[in-house]
Amino acid sequence: MKTLSELRSQRWFADSGMRGFAHRQRMQQQGWQRADVMSRPMVAIINTWSDLSPCHSHLRERAEAVKKGILMAGGYPVELPAMSLGEVMVKPTTMLYRNFLAMEVEELLRSLPCDGVVLLAGCDKTTPGTVMGAISMDIPTIFCAAGPMLNDRHVKNGVSQVVGAGTHTRIFWDEYQAGKLNAADMQQLESRMTRSPGTCNTMGTASTMTSIVEALGLALPGSTSIPAMDSAHTRMATQCGQRIVKMIWEDLKPSRLLTRGSFDNAVAVQMALGGSTNAAVHILAMAGRAGIELTLQDLDTAARDVPVLANLFPSGDKLMEDFYYAGGLPSLMRAIESKLSTGEMTVAGTTVADHLKLATLPDGDVIRTLDNPVSGSSALAVLKGNLAPNGAVIKPSAATPALLHHRGKALVFDNQPEMLAAMADETLDCDASTVLVLRNGGPVGAPGMPEWGNLPIPKKLLKQGVRDMLRLSDSRMSGTHYGTCVLHISPESAIGGPLAFVRTGDVIEINVDARKLELHVDDEELARRKAAWKPAEQRYQRGFTQLYQRHVTQAHEGCDFDFLQGTAPTPEPAIF
Repeated sequence: MKTLSELRSQRWFADSGMRGFAHRQRMQQQGWQRADVMSRPMVAIINTWSDLSPCHSHLRERAEAVKKGILMAGGYPVELPAMSLGEVMVKPTTMLYRNFLAMEVEELLRSLPCDGVVLLAGCDKTTPGTVMGAISMDIPTIFCAAGPMLNDRHVKNGVSQVVGAGTHTRIFWDEYQAGKLNAADMQQLESRMTRSPGTCNTMGTASTMTSIVEALGLALPGSTSIPAMDSAHTRMATQCGQRIVKMIWEDLKPSRLLTRGSFDNAVAVQMALGGSTNAAVHILAMAGRAGIELTLQDLDTAARDVPVLANLFPSGDKLMEDFYYAGGLPSLMRAIESKLSTGEMTVAGTTVADHLKLATLPDGDVIRTLDNPVSGSSALAVLKGNLAPNGAVIKPSAATPALLHHRGKALVFDNQPEMLAAMADETLDCDASTVLVLRNGGPVGAPGMPEWGNLPIPKKLLKQGVRDMLRLSDSRMSGTHYGTCVLHISPESAIGGPLAFVRTGDVIEINVDARKLELHVDDEELARRKAAWKPAEQRYQRGFTQLYQRHVTQAHEGCDFDFLQGTAPTPEPAIF
């Protein structure tokens, strides 16, 4: 247990010199009493609220609930705004700024008198970004998830259809392109599909990452699936505030919670959830911050061992509200208890085993058992071959089974505008066997590795009834999306990876069972193409994007900055 004098904030407020005088003076300027800063631990609330982040539009109110809990437990709350990465609005991609948010969180906490932190986040990159920064800072941390939005239904001609945000955006858009839905249908869907604050209600990247953080032990058990607009969500936020104060006195910080076992648990949970492929870059980055060696191969091994048990879009047909009523993550973890390291500690101060004793049994529908998986295909497969020497990923459970072993001719695009224009061209030379290839979509090339990987189906093929094709890129795909999409090809084309040398008409073969991705061009020809290749001139000569392109690692390494990986200590700021 820590004593008052050992609290980090006391370096600011207990000092008997002029600096201490000035620090106490400025807090009293805001109406606090001198005794407050002299006798209470100071708790930061990192809030990623923004008017342009609809998934987080309720986090101002949740911050107040967290503050209430902190005060009830004898702490001193301070709210610190951080960059809000609303997935839909931020361009060119939120992934470009994940590391920015991680740096901001770390430096906010380091430069200010914070003894512990509650992270308010949930939309895709806000979860790994805030957690990465908190891991590197290593003060007591608890993650308070924004929670998923409410369900909706689309009714047409008397037929009611459940609607999952993100997943159905692509489904309905393709039907519109094919002439199956009209403009009035689309306008109604536009106004109803996302009908409350909260993150996507499918098992997209948002719920995948918040679940992973809960599995790591950094969130209260059962907290991450509570719907954003449920009253239980406000109560949970207050509980986070109460618990973080106790964690500060216990000095229960990430370095005491995050082990190889906790990361193995998180990976197993990702697979059982049928989680987003984006987890492959985020979980590797978080492990790197914690000094835990984790590789794509570890993810593939887990995927072979743990089947998809969560019957949630895009692998299944239910939504996060259903998952919550079925018992949420504790119930899912109970279903895979035999695959978990149950002795790992959590922010609750108890072990995974302790929580699983209290978890409800899988209901067999929303949450399946190991002998009754949702899909015969895994949530992730890592492919290698002469097109992806360092690996690429695919989500077999959301793909077309017939395309998981496929051979076809490549149709190559160098950039997204070129590709989008071609998709609308009804004279495009392609058929259902064509392999669509997009390059220059990686971390350096795009830059930022946008979610371009769910390449659209050519309009002429949509009209013929085609709804999936084999698609390859060095970019990412939204976790809400589906289809036979090979992603994160590494090394990326912009730095001279083999994808840079593919030409239209080349034959590409995928064999997911064998974990192979091959370009059928002989080595001599590839060598000639490589010798003739020249990297594109970088457009960014200043600012954060230049820093990003110089220091970002490749997809198989987590796309973190090379200078932020690992656990090398950073000195505490001097107080003069």
